[in-house]
Amino acid sequence: MCVWLSCYTFSMEAFLISTGIVALAEIGDKTQLLALILAAKFRKPWPITLGIVTATVINHGLAGAVGAWVTQALGPELLRWVLGGSFIAMAAWMLIPDKVDEGEGDGAPRYGVYLTTVFAFFLAEMGDKTQVATVMLAARFHAWASVVAGTTLGLLLADVPAVWFGDRLTRRVPIRLVHAIGAAVFLVLGVLALWKA
Repeated sequence: MCVWLSCYTFSMEAFLISTGIVALAEIGDKTQLLALILAAKFRKPWPITLGIVTATVINHGLAGAVGAWVTQALGPELLRWVLGGSFIAMAAWMLIPDKVDEGEGDGAPRYGVYLTTVFAFFLAEMGDKTQVATVMLAARFHAWASVVAGTTLGLLLADVPAVWFGDRLTRRVPIRLVHAIGAAVFLVLGVLALWKA
């Protein structure tokens, strides 16, 4: 999907912004809640963590490729308007908390903890805030590898501690405040994109 060399170069700015935005967006997100549920249900943090990493790399890699394609398909002027509006919409979306229904039944999963986590996380990320953010950030920064690495790290920073430390961690994090900060960041990015347009 990437034609330009910039898709393969590493941008520290894109990496750091992508990491921060997705880490904030993931707090209280349905995939973080899913990580808590899987950890409580199976009590096997290593295969759950590896499953989260695998699913996130695949999902965000594909989302980043879509973002790179969007960059090429739209002209620069139209892209600025689309990105500005998308970032502002994402700011509003950040303020809506996600919920996950806990699955029923106990015991070992049919396909093992690792594969169950990979499938569950991959599907949960489809159309999720962090996947949409990955598409938008890849379109914004024109640096596929930096954005995918950053969004993957951001998701892992939020979800892996949930697997290992569970309820103790989530009770101490003011989720509404984190979502408000994330929404403010997206709003600023949207306004800046529209201002330049």
